Amino acid sequence: MYDSVGSQPQGRDPVTAFVALGANLGDAAHTVRAALVALSQVPGVQRVRSSSLYRTAPVDSTGPDYINAVAEVVTTLGAPSLLAALQAIENGAGRERPYRNAPRTLDLDLLHYGSARIDSFALTLPHPRMGSRAFVLVPLAEIAPQCVSAAQLQAVADQAIEMLP
Repeated sequence: MYDSVGSQPQGRDPVTAFVALGANLGDAAHTVRAALVALSQVPGVQRVRSSSLYRTAPVDSTGPDYINAVAEVVTTLGAPSLLAALQAIENGAGRERPYRNAPRTLDLDLLHYGSARIDSFALTLPHPRMGSRAFVLVPLAEIAPQCVSAAQLQAVADQAIEMLP
């Protein structure tokens, strides 16, 4: 069901979710900024805030440096539907998945969906590897410091990360 303007599904309470964005092919900064706009245009999703852009070296991968950010959204979509919307944005940016951790035009990861704990074939929440990645924790701490502990930041302190102007 949708409200009178057709943008917000009714009957589901809004949930705060966090999305990591990254790209390292083409004009990565432009792609991440465009993805933030696209995220705001998904029916049932409202972007609350987003972090600065950060440059990081690839982790468990090769290729050029990544441009990363994290966005906080409020959504009335269920977690699987939000994931599908993220994948549609990736596909729209030309995302291909030739192999695990391949360089990419755009990568969107659902980090948190409220306090949900999900472990399914398609989705694991909270994101299982976010605690070992500075490119997720540092931008997340910028916009939601309550979601990242000092110990988590210390654990990734050896990973180079640079905030872009």
